[in-house]
Amino acid sequence: MTDSTIATARLGADGPEVGVQGLGCMGMSFGYGPSDADESRATLERALELGVTLYDTADAYGAGENEKFLAPFFKAHRDEVVIATKFALSIPPDDPTRRIIRNDAPYIRQAVEASLRRLDVDVIDLYYMHRRDVDVPIEETVGTMADLVREGKVKQLGLSEVTADELRAALAVHPIAAVQSEWSLFSRDIEARVVPAARDLGVTLVPYSPLGRGFLTGSFTNAEDLTTDDFRRQQPRFTGENAATNAALVDAIRKVADEHGATPGQTALAWVQQQAAVHGLPVIPIPGTRKPTRVEENVGATRIVLTERDLAALEPLASRVAGTRYADMRFASAGRE
Repeated sequence: MTDSTIATARLGADGPEVGVQGLGCMGMSFGYGPSDADESRATLERALELGVTLYDTADAYGAGENEKFLAPFFKAHRDEVVIATKFALSIPPDDPTRRIIRNDAPYIRQAVEASLRRLDVDVIDLYYMHRRDVDVPIEETVGTMADLVREGKVKQLGLSEVTADELRAALAVHPIAAVQSEWSLFSRDIEARVVPAARDLGVTLVPYSPLGRGFLTGSFTNAEDLTTDDFRRQQPRFTGENAATNAALVDAIRKVADEHGATPGQTALAWVQQQAAVHGLPVIPIPGTRKPTRVEENVGATRIVLTERDLAALEPLASRVAGTRYADMRFASAGRE
């Protein structure tokens, strides 16, 4: 693979051009077991060399530790990177399996100030509502977020795991640059309503977990393969009979990959990247990794073009997946559509 940089896509109707693939940074501090700080820093630098300019974090990742970890990299490359972070989700230190969602104005204001401090920046480029608190009208939440834009603390607004109707209601208050939702060969529910709405409204889609949290790479086949502090052990698709069923589906991805001289992960990512042409909107997936070699592999997916035959072979996979994305589906938009 050459070091030529990747293509770009626009973030929102009038936002910046960013690399057509971003980088999810969560695992560098949280969620996927132990990580090596030096290797993670090398991953950030390598990604930038290859044209990756959108870097995604959240205040919930390691209770702010991920934002702190990324701050020196962002400071060194402030004019070259687009920083995305999120509010609304917190994880009590004494119960890492619990999730608290808040969208109220006082919480948002507290959260943005804390993120600005941890990131050591004057303004956040893209600020997401991480999850939807259905007890707070989305118009109120976005109204508070819009105030942050007017005050110069945030440049663009994003929403994560919202329905099409919620996206439309939000846009009636303030422009929304991006919707971040899980989208992969194993998770396609947003194609029914959210993707068409985003296309019609000029909103960019930012798929998270485009590699099925690593499962589509074949790097693990069961939650038992993971360290005890890896949060994927809590997810239904990776345990018991579900894991066995889903692991067998990866064989179809591997078969297509072999025909392209690619890895299963590259093939799964190429499918997500190609949804931009299929659905007619900007699509900027943010695969997460903490290894420079994986960044190189992931970026290589942007240059793979799947044939109609490939797409047909991969089409049935999502309908055959066993298990839900989360044990508690409050964290997904699908249950509210």
